[in-house]
Amino acid sequence: MTARSGTSLAGTAFFSGAAALLFVPLFIGRRLGPLDFWWGFSLSLVLLTGLGFFMDREFRAALKPGPGLKPPAAIGLGILSALGLYAVFLGGGILATALLPAAQSGISSIYGFKAGASTARITALLALVIGPGEELFWRGLLQRRMQRHWGGRGGWLAAAALYAVVHAGSGNTLLILAAGVCGLAWGFLFLRFRSIVLNAVSHALWDVAVFVLWPIA
Repeated sequence: MTARSGTSLAGTAFFSGAAALLFVPLFIGRRLGPLDFWWGFSLSLVLLTGLGFFMDREFRAALKPGPGLKPPAAIGLGILSALGLYAVFLGGGILATALLPAAQSGISSIYGFKAGASTARITALLALVIGPGEELFWRGLLQRRMQRHWGGRGGWLAAAALYAVVHAGSGNTLLILAAGVCGLAWGFLFLRFRSIVLNAVSHALWDVAVFVLWPIA
């Protein structure tokens, strides 16, 4: 399969399967071979996006600013959307723990992914690799391709569903639901503005806010 594969359905199935094969075991074991979760997650994203550049000739074009959306506007909207999404999760976390005391253990389990890794390393990987890398792969590559096959709304929903499914390996219902909400939110931003810059800023800031600066626990 080469760059000539373009946006074929077979190519999209390949990328979807590759994501499942890499991420599901990573969430189950919280490791990728000798690598801990954070290095494993980062390496997986580098591998997937690298394959995207090699196999999909339209992938580079997806990195350009969205039509009519200049970089300053994309960055500003990225910051605002990250704050809005954080507010949604903060409110949801407060409500969940108030109504379902058992939810606290689920939230604590999510933060268990940080065990054994330094805060500095987690912050750097989230901001520079994981946040931008997830948007490059899930929105810039997969969602864009799925939208070609099934239209804007269909591709958005399909990509968001797959994004939630690969988190199922964690066995954590709250994490799966959180991934579903984030997938829908960032997918909608990409559907509306077609700006990887906007999405990358939003995802990276949200990751750092939730996992490092102001944990929801």
